[in-house]
Amino acid sequence: MSRPSSARDVALVAVYAGVIAALGIVPAISLPGFPVPITLQSLGVVLAGAVLGSRRGFASVVLFLALVALGLPLLAGGRGGLAVFATASVGFLLAWPFAAAVVGWLTERRGAPYQVRWGIPINIAGGIVLMYVGGWAGMVAVGGLTLPAAVAATAIFVPGDLLKMIAAAFIARAVHTAQPQLLPARSLGPVLDPAG
Repeated sequence: MSRPSSARDVALVAVYAGVIAALGIVPAISLPGFPVPITLQSLGVVLAGAVLGSRRGFASVVLFLALVALGLPLLAGGRGGLAVFATASVGFLLAWPFAAAVVGWLTERRGAPYQVRWGIPINIAGGIVLMYVGGWAGMVAVGGLTLPAAVAATAIFVPGDLLKMIAAAFIARAVHTAQPQLLPARSLGPVLDPAG
């Protein structure tokens, strides 16, 4: 029984690495004076965690980044190769697998059925808070900005990222409705929580 499960896991990891890559086809928007472009790939990263869970979500993003490092032009704007890991956006890239893992872990803790009302704050925790902390670290270490300058430089992206996190929750709910076995059943414990 473990072999089909392992094969299925590998397939899911590859599919979601492909989803992240496909979202890179959508043109990136570069704002004058901002070192990090607006892309939809962070949506794919969060979806990997929200749909696949912690372990597989992490693996799918690591696979994607490995392909980028090998030179495949999979990042938004057709970028790839080791050079992208020496830019000011490196902190965001390196935070991606951990963001997927955190979103996945928290989603697994909630269990099935997937609920948008929990999915949105979970996505924000991994997809905004964790990614931004990593991004700021990269902008300071590689981009030469101070931390306050890095925070100020990314503030313009927050509204769009909030919309992406909301969209990810609704997409994840649709996927989990179609494939409910992707999440473990929620354990209500001996006492039911009246708040649900």
